[in-house]
Amino acid sequence: MLPTPSTSHVCYDAIYEPAEDSFLFLDTLSSPSETAWLHSRFNAKPTPFLVELGPGSGVIIAFLSAHCHRIFGTEVLSLGVDVNAQACRATWTTVQKALHETKQASTSTSTGGSVYLSSLTGDLTTPLKPGEVDVLVFNPPYVPTDNVPAFPSTGVTSRKVTFEESSHLLSLSYAGGADGMEVTNRLLQELPVILNQHGVAYVLFCRGNKPEEVKDWINGWAASSNWSWRAETVGTSGKTAGWEKLEIVRIWREEKGS
Repeated sequence: MLPTPSTSHVCYDAIYEPAEDSFLFLDTLSSPSETAWLHSRFNAKPTPFLVELGPGSGVIIAFLSAHCHRIFGTEVLSLGVDVNAQACRATWTTVQKALHETKQASTSTSTGGSVYLSSLTGDLTTPLKPGEVDVLVFNPPYVPTDNVPAFPSTGVTSRKVTFEESSHLLSLSYAGGADGMEVTNRLLQELPVILNQHGVAYVLFCRGNKPEEVKDWINGWAASSNWSWRAETVGTSGKTAGWEKLEIVRIWREEKGS
């Protein structure tokens, strides 16, 4: 079992604390079946560009970056994007600590390592260029709520936040609007633009998000003569987080006949 990055430095007043959904990502992407798939996808390609949207504490992207050779078969360039500037700062520290600890523990000088580029404050894929992402990870706000909270103003990031502001920032990490899918649907519609030809996205769903319907919809996206869109649940499905059952769906373009 690969070690989980430390987030002991993170203040959870305004940042989502790692929970069952976070650890499902770690377990799924480091499982033998998924690492085999990722190795076949990326270890003969140029260095993959890995992006996590809404990293919160940074535990997932730190794990993937620190254990890149085991998971992807190669080093990676990684980046985090979050609407919460406090989460951006926490993610940067979490990843740097994990990379340092992995380097200190390594006995090899030839395996190289990943580079964490930055933590950007932004709304989903807005800071990214079309077709540049190889691996996208998204643990979305998936809880059904009456609405999706408004994004924070830039002024909140430059001073100590109030209790009300902290509560609002935290709500951004879980409040998913109608069916818990308002934010996720926005991201799904951007995938054909943001992923490159070999790109893959891992998105978490709860039962209330109707993942079977979502997968059927994605599998019906417009294809070409050479490839078609695929979406399937990977790893351990039915993971329970409180009253919810969770699953991670892999979304990618698959060459026809493969």
